[in-house]
Amino acid sequence: MSRSARRIMRLAETEQMSGFRRSHIYALMKEGGFPQAKRIGRRAVGWDSLEVEQWVAERLGVVGG
Repeated sequence: MSRSARRIMRLAETEQMSGFRRSHIYALMKEGGFPQAKRIGRRAVGWDSLEVEQWVAERLGVVGG
């Protein structure tokens, strides 16, 4: 999987990249099984795109990320 430029991904893009919906993403985060969301505003969170890409690559068995 080629790495793209690091950016903040909002929930919709994170759902699309992971294949999971909000509730499952948050459950995995609570268990330590998904990258933690970062607070980016008073009422907004986002995910580090490189952390999510790495998580996906690990699930797909891609070596060397």
